[in-house]
This record gives sequence, C-alpha cells and structure tokens, in this order.
Amino acid sequence: MPRVLGIEIPGNKRVEFSLRYIYGIGPARAREIVAKAGIDPARKAADLKDEEMTKIAAILQSDYRIEGDLRREISQNIRRLIGIGSYRGMRHRRSLPVRGQRTKTNARTRKGPRKTVGAVRGKEARAAAKSEKSE
Repeated sequence: MPRVLGIEIPGNKRVEFSLRYIYGIGPARAREIVAKAGIDPARKAADLKDEEMTKIAAILQSDYRIEGDLRREISQNIRRLIGIGSYRGMRHRRSLPVRGQRTKTNARTRKGPRKTVGAVRGKEARAAAKSEKSE
C-alpha cells in the first residue's frame, strides 16, 4: 500500500479513487489533484513512481487542508459556535440536528435510542398488571 503524507492509500485501486481515502478529499478534489500532478487517472496507485507520489504530496501540502488540520479546524469552529451561544452552537451542545431538520419524528441518529416516558418495565410492571386483573 502506498503512503501519502503518512496515510496509507489502497494500491489496487485507481489513483483518483484511492486519494479519496484521505480525510478531506472527495471525488472532485481527487480529480483536480490528479490533473495538477499530470498523472493518468486510470493508473493504479501501486504503479505510481516515487516522483509522482512526491508531486501528489507536495500538491496536498501546499493547496489543501486535510486530515488532522481539517479535523482540528472543524472542531474549533463547533467550539466557537458553542462558546458564543448561537442557535447552531446550542444544537451541537444538545446533540440535536443543526441544519433545520424535524425532530418530532426521525433524528434517531443524533438523539439516540427512544426513551420511553411513563411506562414501567420489568417484573414490577407485570406483577402490577396481574394484581389489577385479579381485583
């Protein structure tokens, strides 16, 4: 597996697809990087020469924010929103959807599993139900 800036990319895939394994690079950026480096996008990542890998690494370092720097920037932006008390910051703090989605139904990924309110579960509930029937 070839390494670009300390990140392993799959060698058995085309260059434009294997670059997507780097955090912060999607389809459009991968095509852009391959074009800037002057590499045939159909070539496999394992077939790249050292000088081509160096070209890709130089382009990534100079033009794009990827991996740790990008993750740090995103988390700082979220912390800033929380700190200033904006609506989006409050939604982040409460682990609710931030971009205006409905929450009466759906939003289970952000809200977690359903919390039943008012229902008693377990042996006590069954025992209470049986005693009510017998009366």
